[in-house]
Amino acid sequence: MRLAVALVILVSALAPGPRADAQTAPAPAGDKPLRFVMPYAAGSGGDSLIRLMAEPLRTSLGRPVIVENKPGAAGRVGVQSVKVAPPDGSVLLFVPIAPMSVFPHVYPDLGYDAVADFRPVTQIATFDLGLAVGPAVPAKTVSELVAWLKANSDKASYGTPAAGSLPHFFALMFGRAAGLEMRHVPYKGNAPALADLTGGHLPLFFTSTPDLVELHKAGRLRVLATSGRERSVVLTGIPTFGEAGYAIEGTGWYGIFAPTRTPDGIVNQLSEAIVAASRTQAVVDRMRVLGLRPTGTTPAELGRIQRADLDLWGPVIRESGFKPDQ
Repeated sequence: MRLAVALVILVSALAPGPRADAQTAPAPAGDKPLRFVMPYAAGSGGDSLIRLMAEPLRTSLGRPVIVENKPGAAGRVGVQSVKVAPPDGSVLLFVPIAPMSVFPHVYPDLGYDAVADFRPVTQIATFDLGLAVGPAVPAKTVSELVAWLKANSDKASYGTPAAGSLPHFFALMFGRAAGLEMRHVPYKGNAPALADLTGGHLPLFFTSTPDLVELHKAGRLRVLATSGRERSVVLTGIPTFGEAGYAIEGTGWYGIFAPTRTPDGIVNQLSEAIVAASRTQAVVDRMRVLGLRPTGTTPAELGRIQRADLDLWGPVIRESGFKPDQ
């Protein structure tokens, strides 16, 4: 009997215990609602996209899906909130390119590390930037616009959704390529800028094409060029800047990120579910209407894209000399 007991004790002592990472890794969120934080105000093209994706995600994941708009500080407030969220797959960041690949070069006190504090989940879609003019501008082409601005230097003002945004730096690229001295008018989002543009109070505006398409089709503004290597999938009659004679490009994207300590299994499960939701017919149709190009990448692919864009926009921003008002 004593020998049997001793053997049991010995076997128990030699048996492998639970792994340390299994003990400390957060459990999957289970039935907790999945909350997407959108760090900008409601109503943008990206906002409508993630809201449309919420329904197929509810079905596939079997849990509530909530979209929460958390604007402030050019998007930094919402991003910072996800940085400190539970790493259990219950809170994700739905974000355009700027906070993750542009702002690290803009703000010395960003409040987060765009690479170290987050885990890429998937890139949903890419988009171009567009140059739009209002009804007070007679130009019908980029060349005509440049000539008009040089002849009317008092009207050489352009708007963007925010100072330090991707459209801001792309506009600076355009100004250098065209030999223009233009005054920047930063807005707090697209809505007030578009109201001024269509009302004839702002000559030109740079922003993402999804936010220009419907107003362009309605004839309330004119998109003169788009920033991709190829023409917009929805504004097929509008030339790229390259076709218009200016060798500049700039492509944006929408991506989804999780807090950095989110385990691989949860990240991969959510990535697969989100990509599947992005490929449902209703979502694909909406992307086409907005001028978005569907992608649906793996987490690793989004990580590579993010780092490549960090390298791309860094020199442009440094050369601009832009200093933000924190």
